[in-house]
Amino acid sequence: MKRRHALWALLAAAVLVLGLTATGARAATLLGDDFEDGNASGWTTNGGSWSVTTDGSAVYRQGGTSSDARALTGTPGWTDYAVQARVKPTAFNGSNRFAAVLARVQSSTSYYYLALRSNNTVELKRLDNGSSATLDTAPVTVSAGTWYTLKLEVAGSALRGYVNGTLFTEASDARWASGRVGLATFYTSANFDDVLVTTGAGPGPSGTPSATPSEEPPPQPNVADGWASVNAWDQNGTSGGAGGPTVTVSSAAAFIEAIARSGPLVVRVQGTISLPGPMHDVSSDKTIIGAGSGATITGGGLNIGLPISSVTSPPANAVHNVIIRNLRFSGWPDDAINVQMFSHHIWIDHNTWTTGSDGGVDVKRGSSYVTISYNHADGTDKNMLLGHDDDNGAQDIGRLKVTYHHNWFDATEQRNPRVRFGDQVHVYNNHYNDTGNYGIASTENAGVIVEGNSFENVEDPFHLGEGSSSDGRLVARNNCFVNSGTGQSGGSVPAVSYPYSAQACSQVKATVTAQAGAGRISG
Repeated sequence: MKRRHALWALLAAAVLVLGLTATGARAATLLGDDFEDGNASGWTTNGGSWSVTTDGSAVYRQGGTSSDARALTGTPGWTDYAVQARVKPTAFNGSNRFAAVLARVQSSTSYYYLALRSNNTVELKRLDNGSSATLDTAPVTVSAGTWYTLKLEVAGSALRGYVNGTLFTEASDARWASGRVGLATFYTSANFDDVLVTTGAGPGPSGTPSATPSEEPPPQPNVADGWASVNAWDQNGTSGGAGGPTVTVSSAAAFIEAIARSGPLVVRVQGTISLPGPMHDVSSDKTIIGAGSGATITGGGLNIGLPISSVTSPPANAVHNVIIRNLRFSGWPDDAINVQMFSHHIWIDHNTWTTGSDGGVDVKRGSSYVTISYNHADGTDKNMLLGHDDDNGAQDIGRLKVTYHHNWFDATEQRNPRVRFGDQVHVYNNHYNDTGNYGIASTENAGVIVEGNSFENVEDPFHLGEGSSSDGRLVARNNCFVNSGTGQSGGSVPAVSYPYSAQACSQVKATVTAQAGAGRISG
């Protein structure tokens, strides 16, 4: 892609004249630069040492590490757009340094920016007359010498930051409505390539469409919250494959190889993949995300965990830091997703389950620090098991810390969830309708907080004990019941240790039915 700055400006003007930026129009490219023409015409710099050189291909290099540095381009009248670039930090001079992309630039001291920092975070920030404010932040593994794709979307007051195609940060801020774009470093040398500025349905990873900025913003959360966000077991939060490369797979063989590969990796699932049954292992530091609205896994399931053994404390090599999002599961012969053997920091979000043999998501054998959010269980039977056996207390007591929120249990039968041993299990802001057997069961001295949920046509919303399992503890508060029973509670449960904000139960049905399930986020 050769740079054609003047041409892009003419095309952008034509788009505005023809009114093609209205909702539903195709993306318009405002600027593209891969520096293959050997120059940086149209860019103005402030600080640092900027030059076009090579790193496999032509790149725009900022080689200094003794100050902050910026390179700016574009038109002050640009309003709603996405600015994207490949970024490779090459050296950090000190701690908490960064490389960044900039949007709505007013001057060299006023703009929005998405910064990839050496302290293993990505930050969405505003710099206003030289004074910075953090708008949102998320954990991401950051290493010098590694390429990352950063994208910052600005649409009205909505700001969204992506790393390698995954949405990590978002905020609302109305300080500026328009401005130029740029690249920046702070006491960091870095290479930049493939700068792209688009309006409308701009390209996501590998050129696939992402959400139009003027459309409804992606549902929350966009970074792991709940128990998956807690710093524990030598893992601070859940970032999945962030910091690693991105691969797009469309066959069973490529998928199975990718999810088991060592090291951080983002695996994008394209189309429908028919797996041989029953289960396939997922290794640590993976993001598995559906591309678009139709990505489907059928015929097999995902196993997140080491082989079963009798160990009673978390092993050093326990599988950890895994994200599964935006996938449809059907026809699984065992479980759709199984989390076992002290696996931890797992985020399962915005997926849909339809038909299968056993569990939709089972979490067991000492696993912990798991968040299951914004999923749609559509008519499934054995839905979500937490703790698999009454005799497994040695592994499970004091563990099985799971958050279930904003899930849609849609005409399911049971296990929504069924809990053994887990303590401070947090079930909040979920919507249940037309449940066949029961909603939630707390057994074997488990401690479950049932908060702010919506129950409609559910005769048995929640109870203590189940089958041969002894009673657990259950605290219920602020739930809504429509043509439903009122549930059975008893005992006390300690408060969870993470921050959260629960919706009023009267708002939950509308939120969950509109936002839960696959196809609601960009992959």
